[in-house]
Amino acid sequence: MDQKNSQRPSGMFGFTIVWIGQIVSVLASSMSQFALTIFMFDETGSALAMGMMQVFFITPFLLISPLAGVWVDRYNRKLMMMVSDVGAGIATLGILALQAAGVLEYWHLYGASIVYGLTMAFQWPAYSAAISTMVPKEQLVRVNGMMSLIEAGPQVIAPILAGALLPLIQLTGILLIDVVTFLFAIGALVVVHIPQPPRTEEGVKSQSGGLWNEAAYGFKYIFARPSLLGLQMVFFFGNLFSGIGFTVLAPMILTRSGGDSLAFGTVQSAAAIAGVIGGIAMSAWGGFKRRVNGVLLGWLISGIGMAILGFSGGLTVWIIGGVITAGIIPLVNGSNQAIWQAKVAPDIQGRVFSARRLIAWLTNPISPLIGGALADYALEPAAIAGTGLPHALSWLVGSGPGSGMGTLLVLCGLISALVGVAGYFVVHIRNAETILPDHDTLARAEPA
Repeated sequence: MDQKNSQRPSGMFGFTIVWIGQIVSVLASSMSQFALTIFMFDETGSALAMGMMQVFFITPFLLISPLAGVWVDRYNRKLMMMVSDVGAGIATLGILALQAAGVLEYWHLYGASIVYGLTMAFQWPAYSAAISTMVPKEQLVRVNGMMSLIEAGPQVIAPILAGALLPLIQLTGILLIDVVTFLFAIGALVVVHIPQPPRTEEGVKSQSGGLWNEAAYGFKYIFARPSLLGLQMVFFFGNLFSGIGFTVLAPMILTRSGGDSLAFGTVQSAAAIAGVIGGIAMSAWGGFKRRVNGVLLGWLISGIGMAILGFSGGLTVWIIGGVITAGIIPLVNGSNQAIWQAKVAPDIQGRVFSARRLIAWLTNPISPLIGGALADYALEPAAIAGTGLPHALSWLVGSGPGSGMGTLLVLCGLISALVGVAGYFVVHIRNAETILPDHDTLARAEPA
């Protein structure tokens, strides 16, 4: 390590600085997301139109992910993290300019979503791989618990804060805050030292055959290890059905509450508080000794929570369902992430983690289309007419507008729960941690 880098914060202290920068930035981005969701609903009133934002985000994200993984492994990981933040900041700045000029239309958000998808493809593999080089493996579950707070923590106050600020500073002011906080997150990255990973034999072998061969390497690595592939199949099927269900959550709440943004924000905030508590618990507890239990039991519990979101009963029921679902997510993601970080050598994690994310999210471009189309053209018309499945489940989901979307949430939640149960019947998934060796037990490549 050169003298300049040795003077920069590193290790757990350096990670904490980066973590604070991300917390602040994600808080502002969550406020923007809340405000733009209300904007989209006011403009369209369509579950399909709102779900299309996810399609425009996830499709370019998945297409570029294999190449992003190669670049994360090839180049400086801190630089890749900065690229992600800069790209997202530029997209937000574009929306801000359109809004300030008074010409923002709902379809402009689709264009911004494409930019978000392209740039955010770098963030997750870069941050995940950087953590592996910054902190010891004994702290991985706790650190990933802290990372889960980045997703859940800002959501505690973002809906309330955005709801309070919207009448005062309008959408323009909230977007401006978002742009400024991107600079804060980039500044946090600038001041820390993030070590590059040591080279391993596996990493040396993988860096041959050109860019496309390297991009395919992550998939070859996973498919050669049934336990890793099995874990991803759990997320593949779980994400398929949870993606369909959660597509209709916001329009369902807004429909059933008469467009009450406060009710929508209250559910989001309650779920976020549960996510924060879950993240803190994971950071303090460290999760199950057998981390695969955290993955499979977590999917079971979160699926039950999602099903409850579709029940009739109004705000109280929505809060209960949201709390169960969000509170268990840190256990699921933290446990799974720790398994992968312990088993995959750091110098190939960019490619492997990008391939891993693509497999898990492969259905995400179609989930919103399926969920939105089922809600708009099948289940909601049936609910309003008092026929079909919504009518058969009216004792559980109620009746009238919104009950069709509630029906979809119940069904998708129950199927997601079954995905977690099914994992226990597959030996390569159930015993993944004993079948796969930790990467630090394997011999490292000889220095050049």
